[in-house]
This record gives sequence, C-alpha cells and structure tokens, in this order.
Amino acid sequence: MAEPFPTCYLNGAYLPLDEARISPFDRGFLYADGVYEVMPVYAGRPFRFEAHCERLTRSLAEIRMRDPHTREEWRKIIAGLIEPNGAVDQYVYWQVTRGAERGRNHAPLPDIPRTVFGFCAPLPAVSAATLQSGLKCVTTTDTRWARCDIKSVALLANVLLRQLAADADAAETILLRDGELLEASASAVHVVIGGEVLSPPNSRKILPGTTRSVIAQVAERAGVQFRSVQVSEAQLRSADEICLSAATREIQPVTWLDGRPVGTGRPGPVWRRLFDELQRYKQEVQFSPW
Repeated sequence: MAEPFPTCYLNGAYLPLDEARISPFDRGFLYADGVYEVMPVYAGRPFRFEAHCERLTRSLAEIRMRDPHTREEWRKIIAGLIEPNGAVDQYVYWQVTRGAERGRNHAPLPDIPRTVFGFCAPLPAVSAATLQSGLKCVTTTDTRWARCDIKSVALLANVLLRQLAADADAAETILLRDGELLEASASAVHVVIGGEVLSPPNSRKILPGTTRSVIAQVAERAGVQFRSVQVSEAQLRSADEICLSAATREIQPVTWLDGRPVGTGRPGPVWRRLFDELQRYKQEVQFSPW
C-alpha cells in the first residue's frame, strides 16, 4: 500500500500525520471500541459519500454511540482532507472511537468526548496483471465474531484470515461457514452461474458493502441479472466466475481458488461487463455534487 498523504484530521484539527497523538487510554486502543469507514475518491470527488456516512452512523448506533457529527459536518471534514491532495484518485479512511477515560473500564459505557481520526492515501490502481490474469484466492472457515455487519475497528480475525492468503501467495481469503459462502477477509464475494451474478444477502454474518450495492446497480445497467441470495460452498466451487468487490478493489476477477481454476482460469465475460460498466458510471458522476 502507498504511503498516506501527509495531513490527517484529529479531533477538530488538521495536522501533520507524524504529529498526531491519542491517549493510551483511548478505548479504541484498549478495546477496539470504535468503527470506521473507507471511501474511494475519484479525481478528487468522493464516491458514494452518503452511503458511507449512513453505514458509519448505523455501525455507531449498533455499538450504542451517537454519531458525533452531522452529515454536513462530515462533508466539511472529509473535504478538508482530500482537497489539499488535488484532483487525484485516493481513498479516505475515518474512524470514531468512544474516546479516552482514565483507566480501564468495561462498563458502564462512558459518555465522554469521542475520538475522531481521518487520513487519505493514494487509491491502489487495478493492475494490468489482475485485469489480464485475475487473482488467486484460498478458502477457510470463518472465525470472526457474530456481528460482522458492524464495521468495527476490531479486525484481528480479519488480519489473521488475510495472512492465510499471503502465506499461500494468494490475494484474498474467502470465508465459509456451515457450507455457506459469506464474504472474504476484506472484500465482498460474487459468483456467476449461468450468466447470473449471485451475492450473499445482508445479515449479521457479513458487512453490508457499499461497493456491493454499486455492483448491483451497474449489473442492471449492463443487462446482467443480479440476485442477493444465499450461496452454497458447492455453488462457489463450481461457479463459472467469481469476483471480489471492495472500496479499494472496485471489482476484480478470481481465476484460481484453492489451487484450482475458476471456469476457464481466465477473467470471465460477466466480470468484464461489470468492470467496464463501473468505469462508465464513475465517469458519469465525476462532476456531479457529492
């Protein structure tokens, strides 16, 4: 991943990233008591700002926190982060933790000033090798907690699951539970069967992906049938195509799964239609208000 841009936001101030400091008693540091968002920015314009803010507010509510900022306040904070970097492709990361209290306290949940932190970094471009050859992935049993619908900063399980892919020289780890496809360690997963895209439905087992909702939209534009439906492990392993989607991935083809080719072992035609339609959609909204 590329180095972040040099300016960050912390609790009301923009400052050099190297000067940002939080208390060691911050509950995000001690308990991972917080949530976050990651949003792509194309040519300096945030992509799906409203959807990302809605998910942040929902995640906060699920851990019994009020959103510390209004939508317009978030808009100003994020604009202040991205505008100094110019009209470039980047992503913005921002998080809210419950804040810092003296000492270590499990309960009751304290009503203290929240810690708000954000930064930007160059958006990873989809490599020519990925577009031409696709990605290798591995599968494993899901070991995460029971509330994966909350975009929590508690990502240790995801980190360890992603390391399984790194150990196998693969790009991602696709997660299974009780014979059912869920998602990947840091991506949504879509399978293509008979020209139709199937994507596991929202539940407490998976994160409601903002990019996944974009894929559903561009599928309709491209004339591709998209269904949000439970997908079995057997369907995953016999799929004609498999795709990953995420804010920093867009949509990418999976061509090898657990050492076996997916379909022809090359990026498939449905993925290509979705990818191309997404690029057209991005161009259409590039100059519209966000």
